[in-house]
Amino acid sequence: MLIGYARVSTHDQNLDLQLDALTAVGCEKVFTDTATGSTQVRTGFNDMQAALRSGDAVVVWRLDRLGRSLKHLVEFVNELESFGIGFMSLTESIDTTTPGGKLVFHIFAALAEFERNIIVERTKAGLVSARARGKTGGRKKKLSKSQRELAVSLYCQKSHSLSEICTMFNISKPTLYAYVNEKLKAVPL
Repeated sequence: MLIGYARVSTHDQNLDLQLDALTAVGCEKVFTDTATGSTQVRTGFNDMQAALRSGDAVVVWRLDRLGRSLKHLVEFVNELESFGIGFMSLTESIDTTTPGGKLVFHIFAALAEFERNIIVERTKAGLVSARARGKTGGRKKKLSKSQRELAVSLYCQKSHSLSEICTMFNISKPTLYAYVNEKLKAVPL
């Protein structure tokens, strides 16, 4: 059975174009949502998933109507495939119930993975370059180096409680623990 899914982002938009296309290809059931793709709760989407059975195929007018991102879309279609459910996108002419459609979709998936890997490589290269120039990433430390050393010293002396030290320096307990751990890592064994 062909099960359609249509989505628009706002109430100002109209589902008619998508519904007409899904009906024209023979969708017996069509589920709809009016929500942005990034919205976690999409009742129509959830209802569609609950209605799916092995041998069915999910049909969308265009790929972006289904997934929040290419990664999300690939994960969803792979999940469908594991349950014996096909996927069709009318605009992009993708039909995973055919060998050619599976090939096209797997090319999309490979491109998505390639893109993720390139982003990771660029990020790592940028961090290495920044460190080579003496820059460190992350949030700026709340306390100066001497203040951090004093806070850690008070912690190690056990002369003040955690709460007292944190109140003195206006920091949280996790921040104090982070400074202590940083100091412990710097001490050679």
